[in-house]
Amino acid sequence: QVQLVESGGGLAQPGGSLRLSCAASGFTFSTYAMTWARQAPGKGLKWVSAINSDGSDTYYADSVKGRFTISRDNAKNMVYLQMNSLKPEDTALYYCGKEEGASPPIVGGRGVVEFTDFWGNGTLVTVSS
Repeated sequence: QVQLVESGGGLAQPGGSLRLSCAASGFTFSTYAMTWARQAPGKGLKWVSAINSDGSDTYYADSVKGRFTISRDNAKNMVYLQMNSLKPEDTALYYCGKEEGASPPIVGGRGVVEFTDFWGNGTLVTVSS
């Protein structure tokens, strides 16, 4: 069965960095797009970034563009989110998601979390001094 296990969350200071990892299993990883989304305390799930199946195309929410980088290693069934220049507003539970096809659903330059096929359990990122 599909499994997505996120790791790498923790406490970071404003301006600091964290690297999130997502280990995937139970499906042919290299044929599916992958997504990162986050949920801040008391808020809904918001799309952050996505990458297509071979890693050649990446997409970012305006709020993280230039600070976050998504990547994947299809040989290791891993997807990553490098987060730099962290801000307190980046504090959230971060989820890794498997899409239904090789390309992520991007509408108007933004991902659509309602179309994501499967989500992991999340990893908590807290940005605070």
